[in-house]
Amino acid sequence: MKKYLPLLTAIILFAVIHEGAHAAVAYLLDEYAAFRVHFYGFEVIYKTPVAEREGIVWVYVAGISNVLTLTIGYVFFILRKVLVWIPNRFFNRLCYWVIFVFMLFDPFNLSIIPFFFGGDIGGIAHGLGINRYLIQSIFFAVLLINRELIIHKLFPLYGIKTKHLLFQPIFRVKGEP
Repeated sequence: MKKYLPLLTAIILFAVIHEGAHAAVAYLLDEYAAFRVHFYGFEVIYKTPVAEREGIVWVYVAGISNVLTLTIGYVFFILRKVLVWIPNRFFNRLCYWVIFVFMLFDPFNLSIIPFFFGGDIGGIAHGLGINRYLIQSIFFAVLLINRELIIHKLFPLYGIKTKHLLFQPIFRVKGEP
């Protein structure tokens, strides 16, 4: 269990920050109604019913949480060469998982998950007045780029080698086997 604690902590941090950002922005824009905790995660309830939601306000409510978590992932990624030297094993591994989770979860959430259920994509697409498939395509590209960054830059730094199908590089970097 001890070895999974950093991963679990990173996932909890992600959920709290992501859903907390939804709640904070909704509160600031007078759209916050309630916050629920389900067995599968957190849910922010808004005042305006889905069918009545209009305008750019929904880009902020639905999108800022994604921008925030991705930004945290990128900041940690930029600092990875410093973070890898943290002597405390828990915090060292936590930094790895924060990079992994924060760089992959929202691009996955905005590209692949909408094929199964709505989520943030609806608010972003509706608020911007553009086709959701365009946003999904953009975030699928972000997902693939972030995945390559993790494979080529993060895995070697932490000494991780895998033959898992999802983590085989699409592009080979000069000097890598």
